[in-house]
Amino acid sequence: MLYASTSAAEKRAGLRRELEQSSALLRFPGAFNPLSARLIQEKGFEGVYISGAVLSADLGLPDIGLTTATEVAGRSGQIARMTDLPALVDADTGFGEPMNVARTVQTLEDAGVAGLHIEDQVNPKRCGHLDGKQVVAESEALRRIRAAADARRDPNLLIMARTDVRAVEGLSSAVDRAKALVDAGADAVFPEAMADLGEFEAVASAVEVPVLANMTEFGKSELFTTEQLASAGIRIVIYPVSLLRVAMGAAERALDTLAAEGSLRSEVPGMQHRSRLYELVDYAGYNAFDNQIFTYEP
Repeated sequence: MLYASTSAAEKRAGLRRELEQSSALLRFPGAFNPLSARLIQEKGFEGVYISGAVLSADLGLPDIGLTTATEVAGRSGQIARMTDLPALVDADTGFGEPMNVARTVQTLEDAGVAGLHIEDQVNPKRCGHLDGKQVVAESEALRRIRAAADARRDPNLLIMARTDVRAVEGLSSAVDRAKALVDAGADAVFPEAMADLGEFEAVASAVEVPVLANMTEFGKSELFTTEQLASAGIRIVIYPVSLLRVAMGAAERALDTLAAEGSLRSEVPGMQHRSRLYELVDYAGYNAFDNQIFTYEP
C-alpha cells in the first residue's frame, strides 16, 4: 500500500548481488507509468526500466533531449516507489556538463532508482535508433562517467555508460570506447544500436562488466530472444517502449471503434477488468486501513 516495502538501498544492493553473483539474464520491461511498474513486478520480471523516449512521448514531445532532469526525476520517483524491483533510468546525456551530470546522479539517487545510464551523444541528442546521430569526443564521454561515478553517495548505485559510437564510427570504435568507459568508472555498458548478435557478443567479450541489450521494436537491432542474448553474454535486456506501444495501439483501435460503432461494447472483452485494476492498486488494503483507523461512529 502507498509505497513498495523494499527500500531504495535494498533494491540497489540486490541488483548488485544479482549482477555479481549470478550469470542470469535480467529482464527490465519499460514502465510507461507507475501502475505498469507494479504489473511488471507481478508478472515476475527482474527489474523495471524507465525510458527517456517514453517520458518524452508521454509529454507529447519527440525524443530529442527536450525533457528536463526534474521531469525525469519526478517520473522516476513515482515509478520506483510502486515496485520492489530495481529501477534503471535513462538519464540521457546527464542534462549538461559534468557538474550537471553529478547533480543529475544525486537527484536520481534521491528519487530511488537502482541505476542509471549516461550516453555519449552530443546535445541535443537523438533517439538511439535514428540516423544522423553525433557523439562527443571520447575525452568528454569519459568526463561524464567520471563525474557520475564520483557523485553517487550510495556505492551500490549502478552507473552505466551508454555509447552510440557503433552507428557513427563502427563496431571496433564502439568496443574501444566501451573499454575506456569502464576504465573511467562505468559499472556496466549499454552499446546502442548493435547490428546483430555477434556485435553484442563482441562487446560483452571485450569488457569485464555487465552489458545491456536494447530490444526496442522498429530499431536497428533484431529482436533476439532472451536465450540468444544470454548465450551472447548479455546480462540485462530492456524493452523500453514496448508497453507504451501496445497500450497506445489498443487505445487507437478503441477510439476507431467508438467513432465507427458509437459504443465500445465490442472492445470490452479486451479491456482490463475493474476487479483486476483494483487488485493492482491494492484497493482492499486501502479499505482495510481506512476501516482500522476511521472507526468513530457518531
